[in-house]
Amino acid sequence: MMHGFIPPERFFAYLTWTDIQSMPDPDNVVILQPIGAIEQHGPHLPLAVDAAIGQAVIGKALAKLPDHVPAYALPSLYYGKSNEHWHFPGTITLSVQTLIATLMEIGESIYRAGFRKLVFVNAHGGQPQVIEIVARDLHQRYEDFIVLPLFIWRVPNVAGDLLTPKERELGIHAGDAETSLLLSILPDQVRMERAIAEYPQGLPDDSLLSMEGKLPFAWATRDLSKSGVLGDPTTATTEKGDRILESLADGWVQAIKDIHRFRQPQQWTAQAAPCNPDVSFK
Repeated sequence: MMHGFIPPERFFAYLTWTDIQSMPDPDNVVILQPIGAIEQHGPHLPLAVDAAIGQAVIGKALAKLPDHVPAYALPSLYYGKSNEHWHFPGTITLSVQTLIATLMEIGESIYRAGFRKLVFVNAHGGQPQVIEIVARDLHQRYEDFIVLPLFIWRVPNVAGDLLTPKERELGIHAGDAETSLLLSILPDQVRMERAIAEYPQGLPDDSLLSMEGKLPFAWATRDLSKSGVLGDPTTATTEKGDRILESLADGWVQAIKDIHRFRQPQQWTAQAAPCNPDVSFK
């Protein structure tokens, strides 16, 4: 089944061109583009973790979404910018340039079809900055195009309540949360007998610098981990995964409703003073 976790009636690729042509109020139809990655997630999880989580969460949210809210999911983009993991066999990565070009052309196609609300639903932590750049450039090119670069984990959810403080801070890849979610959505693909805990090694002590804080340094996964794991998957459970999935889906239901209602702020008028390109903001 091509739609995977997505309800078939909410799967964009099952529509016909005449369905799209006759769609009422396309300006406020929410189009969702799940974006994942195919990359190593330690010895116990499949390469498809990010893509699977993004599609499963959005699929469950769309199944819960009221019928009167028009929203459709595009086929998942399984590949992303994953070069931080490319030292581990199996990782497939796009360059920044390829990912930008791909998302720009997807966005332009959605705009050309008459839609004006596009959500990039990113599930991979290595590429949010790239997606934010694309969203801004698409809106700059088409001023009536509302483009949202969102991260699957940013909606309200219970994951933080179920993790230890150390895991919340450092368990960013193939740890408790991701493993628990995979036990919920793809249990046959999880090899818990291979799960090992490994937290980032060699981080600076007593320093303003950090792995992903306000003053981050660039890193590749092999700089920090021998196994490819950054966290503790040994504490993962299906019950935790079910709770995380349910809460993420509920958060996305609210987010999609909000996007459906959202109108782009427009303060500029033709009488507004032109911007001075020589002004420097500090």
